[in-house]
Amino acid sequence: MLSCPTVPLSNGLQIPIFGLGTSHYGGYSHDAVVYALTECGVRHIDTAKRYGCEEKLGQAIRESGVPRSDLWLTNKLWPGDYGREVRPRRRPAWTPALGWGWNTLVWVVIIDYLYLMHWPESLQPGRSNRETRAETWRALEELYKEGVCSAIGVSNFLIHHLEQLKEDCSVVPHVNQVEYHPFQQPSQLVEYCRQEGIVFEGYSPLAKGQVLSDLTVLQIAEKYRRTPAQICIRWSIQNGVVTIPKSIKKSRIQENCQVFGFQLEDSDMAALGRLHDERHVTWDPTNVE
Repeated sequence: MLSCPTVPLSNGLQIPIFGLGTSHYGGYSHDAVVYALTECGVRHIDTAKRYGCEEKLGQAIRESGVPRSDLWLTNKLWPGDYGREVRPRRRPAWTPALGWGWNTLVWVVIIDYLYLMHWPESLQPGRSNRETRAETWRALEELYKEGVCSAIGVSNFLIHHLEQLKEDCSVVPHVNQVEYHPFQQPSQLVEYCRQEGIVFEGYSPLAKGQVLSDLTVLQIAEKYRRTPAQICIRWSIQNGVVTIPKSIKKSRIQENCQVFGFQLEDSDMAALGRLHDERHVTWDPTNVE
């Protein structure tokens, strides 16, 4: 069973440094989630409204029998729902989707529930991205201050997005979730987040499989008698990044969890660090104002 270290948020909560990601387009498996929770000891799961699997995920959590207090769950608000009316439009929708009705809202408080803005760009015409981001963030601040969620954060935000939030709002995001793997290492953003007390969380740690055939990764994997996936996940975790690989296969989930029984040498960490070539395998927020 997984024994997973945690990373402290600025509000004192502890987020597991390893979690299971989910996604749309076939990126969810009920059996795989139950397996991850019951057989692998995973206690951190990442989802989003965009993925369309909230209700199924709630069912899997209930079926697993894992105590609610043991789980860290992250959800994300889609830009189509941004704006000052986040609370009345979103609160009734996203809590029951994960198995919580109005009368059992306490579940959200018991679980260390992290709620993120999914993307820095607004999908609402006629308004600036900055204005909509600030308005939405203030609504999330209200949810946080009222205890509806235990932490709030952002996803795919770059330094200028975070700087604007700092100027416009009062609560610094607890987490910034961004694409992170050996080919995409936004070092300036990572350093900025650490200076500001924002936990940096990385998704797509395997670059959607592209790193698994890289020669350097293969050589290091052979050296440690580990799989390429384990090497990349270990590298991410060893860099202090909260890491959430996705899989719908039980064998891969088990493999991905087995990254705490070894440590990469400094030379190998450096070799993987040199693989950065700025490629994105998913959304690129560079041009979002």
